[in-house]
Amino acid sequence: MRPELAYCHIVAGLLAADGMMDQTERDFLHDTMARLGLDTEERDAVVHFEGTEGAEDAVRAMPLERRQELRDDLVTATLADGKISAPESEMVQRLSELLGV
Repeated sequence: MRPELAYCHIVAGLLAADGMMDQTERDFLHDTMARLGLDTEERDAVVHFEGTEGAEDAVRAMPLERRQELRDDLVTATLADGKISAPESEMVQRLSELLGV
């Protein structure tokens, strides 16, 4: 799995952690996918949560700087809708530990 695709799968999973994704969160996800250069097929897979297997392993293998960038995006994503749910907070903590940042 391309690291950029894995990155977006992780962001999408966080945004959906509380069971809903509002327009602000969807916009954040689409901006992230565009910034990272995902093609149409990859974007569709992320939006539909398809092919997520291996995403955590792929992001864990990224260079430290990129993992820190992902952590920062996860925090920003959590704040995108102006609310931090318990599932989102827990997921950011778990992913930060997974990423070693």
